[in-house]
Amino acid sequence: MAAITTAVPDSTGSSRLATLRSRARLSWLAAVRDALSRPLANYYLLLASVALLLTIGLLMVLSSSSVEAFEESGDSYSIVKRQLLWVAIGIPLAFVASRLSPKWVRSLSYPAFSVSLVLLLATAKFGVEVYGNKNWLPLGPVQIQPSEIAKFSIIIWAAHIYANKERRLTSLHQMMVPVVPGMLLATGLVVVGHDLGTALVFFAILVGMLWVVGAPMRLFAICLSVVSVLALGLAATSSERLARITTFVDPFKDFEGTGWQPAHGLYAMATGGVFGQGIGASQQKWGALPEAHTDFIFAVLGEELGLVGTLLVIGLFLTIAYATVRIARQTTDPFVRYCSFGIVIWLLGQMMINVGMVLALLPVIGIPLPLVSYGGSSLLPTLVALGLVVGFARREPAAARALAQRRRARASGLSARR
Repeated sequence: MAAITTAVPDSTGSSRLATLRSRARLSWLAAVRDALSRPLANYYLLLASVALLLTIGLLMVLSSSSVEAFEESGDSYSIVKRQLLWVAIGIPLAFVASRLSPKWVRSLSYPAFSVSLVLLLATAKFGVEVYGNKNWLPLGPVQIQPSEIAKFSIIIWAAHIYANKERRLTSLHQMMVPVVPGMLLATGLVVVGHDLGTALVFFAILVGMLWVVGAPMRLFAICLSVVSVLALGLAATSSERLARITTFVDPFKDFEGTGWQPAHGLYAMATGGVFGQGIGASQQKWGALPEAHTDFIFAVLGEELGLVGTLLVIGLFLTIAYATVRIARQTTDPFVRYCSFGIVIWLLGQMMINVGMVLALLPVIGIPLPLVSYGGSSLLPTLVALGLVVGFARREPAAARALAQRRRARASGLSARR
C-alpha cells in the first residue's frame, strides 16, 4: 500500500515572507519620515501641491467651459484664456508675496482691512446682483468680488492683532476685541448682499481663529447657535435660497427646479466611476450642469477623472494644510503662526464647503473651489496668500540655511567654470 503523505505548510517560509513585508513597510515609512524631516520639506510640499492644483484647475476649466465659451463667443478657448491671464498675473504676485517680510506684511494689515470694508460697503450699495446675491462690484471694464479679497485681509488683520496680544490672550475680552466686532462688521456687509456662502466662510475663519487662540468651548456653542438662527433667517428672506436649503438632502424632489444643479452634479460624479470618462469626455457640461466651470467644477472633475482624480485634488489640499500647519507649529513668530492657521482654515473650509455642495451634503450656496474654479477674484487672493505661506516656509531657520548653502554652492560652481 502506498504511503499517504500530507503537505505541511512551510511555516518558516511564511514567517520569512511576513518579516520581509514588515521590513519593506518600515523602510518605506522611514523614507517618508526622512523626507519630511528635511529642512525644505514644507517649502517643496507647498510648491508642488499648488502647482499641481493650478495645472488640474486649468485643464478642468478648459474642459468644463469649452461648450459655454463656444456658445457665447464662438471660441471654445475664450474662458480658459482669461483664466490663463489670471494665472499669469497671480504667479508673479505670489512670488512677490513670498519675498515680503512678516514685519512689512503686518504694516499693511489695517490699511488692507479698511480697504476691504470700503469695498464691501460699496458692493452692498452699488453691487451687481447675480443669482440673488449682490456680491459683484463693477470697476470699469471688469467686475470683482471684494469678499474674496476681504477673506485674506481679515486673516492678516486678525493675525496682526493676536500677535500683538500674544501675552494677554488668557483674557476672553482680549480674544474678542477688536477681532470679533471687526469680523462681524465684515460679515454683516456680506449678509446685506444676501451672500450666505461667503458669510459662512467668514464665520469659519472667525471660529477657527478663536479656536487657535484658545477661546473656551462655551463660546463656540453660543456662536454656532447664533449663526444657525441668522442663517435660517437669511435663507427665509429669499424663496430661491430657502428652496435650495430645503431640497439639498434630496435634489430629485424638485428635479426640474432647485434640485436641477445638485442632481446633475451627482449624475456627473456617479458617471465618473473610479477612473473617470477621460479629460474632455464629460456629458454634463453640455448645458445640463449650470456653473460647470465655477462652483460645480468638482463635479466635472469627478466625471472626467473619476474617484482617483477627486481624491488626488482633496489630497493636494490636505498636503497644503499639513505643510502650513507644520510651519505654524514650528515657528516662534506669533504672527506667522496665526496667519498660517487662518489661511489653512480659509482654504480648507472653502474646499470642504464646495465639495459638500457637489455631493449634496450641503446646500448650493455659490462657493468656488480654490485654485481650481474659474475666476480671478478668487484665484488672485488665494495665490497671494499661498505665496505668503511659501515665504514663511523659506524663512524657517533650517530652510533659510539650506537655501543659503545652495546659493553659495551655485555661486562657487559658476566661479569654477570661469
